[in-house]
Amino acid sequence: MSRELWLLRHGKSDRDLAVDDFDRPLKKKGKQALERVAYWLMKENLVPDCFLSSPAKRAISTAKIVHKIIASDSLPIIQDKRLYQEGFERLKAVLSECPIENKQVLLVGHNPELEDLLIYLVGTSNLPDTEKLLPTSTLVRLKMPEDWAYLVAGCATLLSITYAKLLPKEFIE
Repeated sequence: MSRELWLLRHGKSDRDLAVDDFDRPLKKKGKQALERVAYWLMKENLVPDCFLSSPAKRAISTAKIVHKIIASDSLPIIQDKRLYQEGFERLKAVLSECPIENKQVLLVGHNPELEDLLIYLVGTSNLPDTEKLLPTSTLVRLKMPEDWAYLVAGCATLLSITYAKLLPKEFIE
């Protein structure tokens, strides 16, 4: 199997609460959308061997919802503060530290960093022409080069973009 990177933008969060951005929780609608994505991953037999997440509340909550449905307890969720508001170069730095044995890495994070990373890895001409590339609860699958440490512009191939809002409701059990 080829090496893949899965980018998952956190679920819809509550912007109306008077809390710091880092501490914003998921909305009920966001949790439901993430459950649809997770059940879709399960149906497709897609389970990562590395689970990375921003430590922001909405991102780690996203990771936990998906993890509970598709992963075993023995697979830890690795939180890394560099995945929160530090730019896509920091995301690349985190990925470069992934062991070469990891074939499928799921990274839960935020915009604009995820979109910036996606554009860098595949190039704008290889992406759909849409107003909002990565709305909340969107999963991107990328075919990656053989070594996580050498992520250069245009090195990845877009395999799919899965929008939670387009998944059938029956994915929720």
